[in-house]
Amino acid sequence: MNNHGHLADFLQARRGQLRPEDVGLQTYGERRRVPGLRREELAMLAGISAPYYTRLEQGQSHNASREVLDAIAKALRLDDSERAHLHALANAPRRGRPAGRPRAERISPATSALLAAIEGTPAIVMGRRSDVLAWNRQGHGLFASHLDLGSPDTPGRRPNMARLVFLDAHTRDLYTDWPAKARAVVGNLRLTAGRYPDDPLLAGLIGELTMGSPEFATMWADHRIVACDVADYEMRHPLVGTLTVTQQTLQSPQGNGPALVVATADPGSSSATALNLLAHATASEEATRPRHGAENRI
Repeated sequence: MNNHGHLADFLQARRGQLRPEDVGLQTYGERRRVPGLRREELAMLAGISAPYYTRLEQGQSHNASREVLDAIAKALRLDDSERAHLHALANAPRRGRPAGRPRAERISPATSALLAAIEGTPAIVMGRRSDVLAWNRQGHGLFASHLDLGSPDTPGRRPNMARLVFLDAHTRDLYTDWPAKARAVVGNLRLTAGRYPDDPLLAGLIGELTMGSPEFATMWADHRIVACDVADYEMRHPLVGTLTVTQQTLQSPQGNGPALVVATADPGSSSATALNLLAHATASEEATRPRHGAENRI
């Protein structure tokens, strides 16, 4: 599916989630065949013609102006992240030749040096499809201690955080509020799908998760975007117990490179003590080969 198909699905889903009473429309007790707003009601709220909105929602119009998109976003009550996603879907170029198989993602020497510089703080480097490209010992110990420490070094063996959150029992049990973490993962995948609609590996991952997890299928279908550059999560770690960490995602402004995810805790808190215990436990293990060698450099 190209981005204009994603746009149609996004508009249909979000329109269906708004009730007339949510936007101050009177229904006078009439029976409605489908939940949510009708197309003509949404068009009226946005100040555009119903036929034009219908063509846009059906993927038949590809030239919506910024002003029209902003009006639709306001009518749909989208937040800033959802508004940006709407613009990305509407303004993507039309598909040309089929995209080839994407090359394996790699991390740069600068990112490798940054990961080494923050040794002692749990950190992982994720690709755009949430594949783990690298992690330090603390990041491995916090997020995936049940997996092989060296697994990110080989593209074919790399863990995928979205897959772990939805399909791996250990990772699911890590998060006290698992649904909040799951929604954040789905939101990130939604944004990525908007930027890379022709990525076959991303489409394959989404298909796998849809088939393997009813929760993912439900969350994916509602087209909600959850911005989670910074989020607090309570974790139940099998080694150091319960702790609350702030997960920060650091990425280039263009959003087209690997992201560094770092976990920290409030200084002096019991969670900070737990992270220190984890750092000592992982540091005592025998050092392994570098987390990313020459084959992972660009």
